[in-house]
Amino acid sequence: MLKYIGKRTLQIVILLFIYVTLVYWLMEAMPGSFASQYVMNPKLTPEIREKIKQQFGLDKPPFIRYLYYMKNFLKFDLGTSFLYYPRKVTDIIKERLPRTLFLFMTATLVSYSVGYNLGKRIAWKRGKFADKAATFIGIVFWTIFTPLLAIFNIWLFAVILKLLPLNQFIDPNLWRTAPVDSNTVFLRLLLTGFWILLALLAALIVASFQKTLMAKRITVWGTLTASIIVALVLWGRSGIGIYGLDIVKHMVLPILTLTLLSFAGSMLVMRDTMLEIVREDYITTAKAKGLPDKVVRDKHAARNALLPLITNFVISLGFTISGGIITETMFSWPGMGLTYLEALNSQDIPLLVGLLVFTGIFVLVAHLVADILYAFLDPRIRY
Repeated sequence: MLKYIGKRTLQIVILLFIYVTLVYWLMEAMPGSFASQYVMNPKLTPEIREKIKQQFGLDKPPFIRYLYYMKNFLKFDLGTSFLYYPRKVTDIIKERLPRTLFLFMTATLVSYSVGYNLGKRIAWKRGKFADKAATFIGIVFWTIFTPLLAIFNIWLFAVILKLLPLNQFIDPNLWRTAPVDSNTVFLRLLLTGFWILLALLAALIVASFQKTLMAKRITVWGTLTASIIVALVLWGRSGIGIYGLDIVKHMVLPILTLTLLSFAGSMLVMRDTMLEIVREDYITTAKAKGLPDKVVRDKHAARNALLPLITNFVISLGFTISGGIITETMFSWPGMGLTYLEALNSQDIPLLVGLLVFTGIFVLVAHLVADILYAFLDPRIRY
């Protein structure tokens, strides 16, 4: 297993080097740049122009700039943004990343949970009305135009029903007197979700050693409920709970939209895998033993159908870091997606390269985790 992990890690490192190199030269080949346009400003004196060229490295050949970039990359220095000068690219990513991670990871978890539960149920009732209806609805949402669904949700829940706030990610009136900034609250929300997931994972591990279904349910649901209650109590006593609640309220519409758009993918993967597994001999044997359908479905069929779904889930987490440009734009969510758009529109090459590199690192790490998890679940992969 260690040999396999070492081999895959080395491959990921090589891929990362190739990826960073390709990204840099692709950006270098783009026509024009914010810096060169700024330098050509006729109001600037020749001395200032020369100073700006030296500061941005425009006075050096492209290959020398590449070597400097790789040197700085190894120190995780992604340069200075043109658009937000003199802010570092890493500082901008640190500011925007928690917003995107919290929103899109939550949406990914919800959509995969919905897809998993629907997929295993409709596969067990193949050909019946529930199967046809769920598949049809899932495909409709899977293929719908994203801005159209976002606008409809905003119109229905924010304008007509007035149940949820309209766009933005915080209420400016509420946050005027806030003792902390929104980034701090986002980070705390992200950490809270992380600890709840860890508690749930620990409960699932403990439940795997328990014999009765009732004991498993008590362990998992009891741990999840207790974790949520503890988190709510701690947030209530922190003095910033109202600000966390405001962010969560603004997240509901984007999460609802993303879930409707993406749950069909995991549902159909789960359904197709289950349909293959239910034809296996051990499923027939389990039914012949007189086991209840629910036990056969959940314990014998669904568990073995999880492998491709888990792999897709881990890989999809890697892509959450890039956010969704359309989704973040429609809901005015200032995350990584909007930052990509700003960098493109302003030709901010350092920021754009930094975002692409950071996204690439995250995706490659997700692939590595998926490979390791796949090898752990299926020992044949290691050899």
